[in-house]
Amino acid sequence: MNAQVHRTGETYRYQLNIKHLLLTARNTAPDQEIVYRDRVRYTYRDLITRINRLASALSSLGVKPGHTVSVLDYDSHRYLECYFAIPMMGAVLFTVNWRLSPEQIEYTVNHSEARVVIVHEDFLPLLDSVRDRLGNVEKVVLITEDQDRLQAASDIDGEYEDLLAKASPLYDFPDVPEDTKATTFYTTGTTGLPKGVMFTHRQLVLHTMSIGIMFGCHETPMRFSSIDVYMPITPMFHVHAWGFPYLATMMGVKQVYPGKYEPEMLLKLILGEKVTISHCVPTILQMLVESPVAKKVDLTSWKVIIGGARLSKGLARSALDLGIRIMAGYGMSETCPVISVANLKPHMLSWDNEKKSDVVIRTGLPIPLVQVEIADSQGRFLPHDGESTGEIVIRSPWATEGYFKDPERSQELWRDGWLHTGDVAHIDEQGYIQITDRLKDVIKTGGEWISSLDLENTMSMHEAVAEAAAIGVPDPKWGERPKMLVTLKPEFIGDGINEEVLRSFMKKCAMDGKIPRYGIPDSYEIVDAIPKTSVGKIDKKELRKRYLSDSSEHASK
Repeated sequence: MNAQVHRTGETYRYQLNIKHLLLTARNTAPDQEIVYRDRVRYTYRDLITRINRLASALSSLGVKPGHTVSVLDYDSHRYLECYFAIPMMGAVLFTVNWRLSPEQIEYTVNHSEARVVIVHEDFLPLLDSVRDRLGNVEKVVLITEDQDRLQAASDIDGEYEDLLAKASPLYDFPDVPEDTKATTFYTTGTTGLPKGVMFTHRQLVLHTMSIGIMFGCHETPMRFSSIDVYMPITPMFHVHAWGFPYLATMMGVKQVYPGKYEPEMLLKLILGEKVTISHCVPTILQMLVESPVAKKVDLTSWKVIIGGARLSKGLARSALDLGIRIMAGYGMSETCPVISVANLKPHMLSWDNEKKSDVVIRTGLPIPLVQVEIADSQGRFLPHDGESTGEIVIRSPWATEGYFKDPERSQELWRDGWLHTGDVAHIDEQGYIQITDRLKDVIKTGGEWISSLDLENTMSMHEAVAEAAAIGVPDPKWGERPKMLVTLKPEFIGDGINEEVLRSFMKKCAMDGKIPRYGIPDSYEIVDAIPKTSVGKIDKKELRKRYLSDSSEHASK
């Protein structure tokens, strides 16, 4: 992998590029397995050969250093190959969020200046719907699950496996300078156009090392070691699947990729491949724990890191009842993404499960090399006393420097040398962060702030509640009052659960001191589903759009 010539006596300046993560795996675990669903099984030796072939194939399609290659695929071995081959060439990997609307796909592909698109056959109709408006795209590579069923497709420059089969298994990867842009993707904020986030090789390597230290060096039930079997259940288009494919590869662990998320297939892989560690958003965990199969099998060896949205006590309890070990993590697209994880400290390991569960659902402790502070509206840091509440601001060597071709919003992100997250939190004396809300989601009532997350977490403790969402709706006296929306667990639908039952539960929680009395929601609504963003977060913008317009209509009558 590159035999660059140096003069005698010339110092080699080691570059922190992701090629070295792969070389580590080549040396430590060449015969370890990588699995895709129940269809593909190969070794790390094969992975390296396929990465070489992919780079050769992309070069033959005209990809050069600095070019952007976009990928639309499920979580797969192919995506893992793209994670390495494209940046190692000196090109830029653009992981496309295929859950976006066609208009947003068009915008992000054009804005990223992608020249090549690698697309799974399931997403080809989506790509075709905007293909004639993608001004920079020159080549399209199609991924098929079954080459025997491959049908002729227009404007396709090759099929993925066919191109790899014809390409050279040798590729001389350059020693890419560590500050070279490696990846880009687009945030799915609830306002404005998607924002392009960029990361360099150096940032990816340092992030990988830091999460490796956090999960590998602490004596914790969530420890990630070389004997683990890793399976992501976070879309690989979303912030490098939280960076874990890079870590898993560097560690040389067995990796299992599930493709399209289907509860039966996920559970089949967890059990059949003996998966021990995964990460996902709460929605996916909820889907799995509610599966009838989950209650019939042994999941006590499975560790799950939860992020993307708050891990509620109700969901945590359901998972723990099945023997699943869980822990919350926190990050954002702009931070590569991990900021903190809710690791237990050594003196907590002997605590009972009930006491431990109060820790593992927190926002957590900053991972190595991350600085976290809480700032007030004037930018002044607040004490770590577990009470003083302000905005989380961070510094880390992998925080994005800004948004691609968007200097105005980049300036809003970075102020006074700190990246502003928009999350409201406090930090206790032990260093644990606890987010109480997003700045824009806080419910402001009569001069007091109510955390929508605290209300949702409390509501989720009712045995019938599968999911809860709280928003503020206009009130002529108090400014805003909380409204609670809930979905019910299947076994409780039609079982007499109504608004009064939910209200009585929240009143009791207020009497027990779990929420302030002024935080008891005024109204409750049982719904079939709560809208989500493309990355599985509760879509508060959509909820406000629905229910604030309803409030306005009622107020005008």
